[in-house]
Amino acid sequence: MIKIAFDPIYCHPLPEGHRFPMLKYELIPGQLIHEGSFSEAHFFSPKKMDEPTALLAHDSAYVSKLQNLALTKQEERKTGFPLSEQLVEREFIIMQGTLDMSLAAIENGIGFNVAGGTHHAYRDRGEGFCLLNDIAISALYLLEKKLRKKILVVDLDVHQGNGTASIFENDPRVFTFSMHGGNNYPLHKEKSDLDIPLPDGIRDEAYLELLHQHLPVLIDTVQPDFIFYQCGVDILETDKLGRLKVSLEGCKKRDEFVLKTAHRHNIPICCSMGGGYSEDIRIIVDAHCNTFRIAGELY
Repeated sequence: MIKIAFDPIYCHPLPEGHRFPMLKYELIPGQLIHEGSFSEAHFFSPKKMDEPTALLAHDSAYVSKLQNLALTKQEERKTGFPLSEQLVEREFIIMQGTLDMSLAAIENGIGFNVAGGTHHAYRDRGEGFCLLNDIAISALYLLEKKLRKKILVVDLDVHQGNGTASIFENDPRVFTFSMHGGNNYPLHKEKSDLDIPLPDGIRDEAYLELLHQHLPVLIDTVQPDFIFYQCGVDILETDKLGRLKVSLEGCKKRDEFVLKTAHRHNIPICCSMGGGYSEDIRIIVDAHCNTFRIAGELY
């Protein structure tokens, strides 16, 4: 059975100006259950991640500052969130959600975290609404526990996974692949193992052609035994921050290709939802739900 990490704390508490993008965390499970794609039995509430596990990918001094609410004002501004005890607790629960679902993927082929995809968090700092890096922590856990040997990160959010790239810059066990808006945030890009910068305004055909060109080659050359998929839907033409022109159907075809590729090669895959900032929340929810619907047909 497909397992999906979700906890009501994903949805709150955030200041008024940050609530809209976070509504999707509540609406996605509701929509999937309402339409009958999944039942409540598929959803699991993660607990709070322990500090030693978080330290697999993060410096102890930084984690201590988070837990003691001791970030400087400048450090806090870079995260994009006003720091609070509830926010830090939420982040640690999201981290555990991705870890739990990576273990579920080894068992069932696929696992989902309704939240996660916090790829802008570095080893020693947070950025871009990301305090800790769920993909990095979970990848290092699987490697340190000798559950996997070679991991491929497929990051298709419109923003480069700069934190993930930095954390794994000198780690040959993890191959980072980021296909992102070349002119979009972050202004300074890190060096992933493979970066595909996209021009503003790219449409479905060209976008999908690039993905079809590169992902199968990576499967053959990297030979991963696990995939972490950051499947942000901020590539949509309706996205306020994306600058690309990918349609809802094109985004669905993207997810279908990634999930079918993993399924065909029998590679476990853990999906984190990442970004999505369309004005109409229904578009965001539908785009994310498509990822789950495809998985429901495959697994």
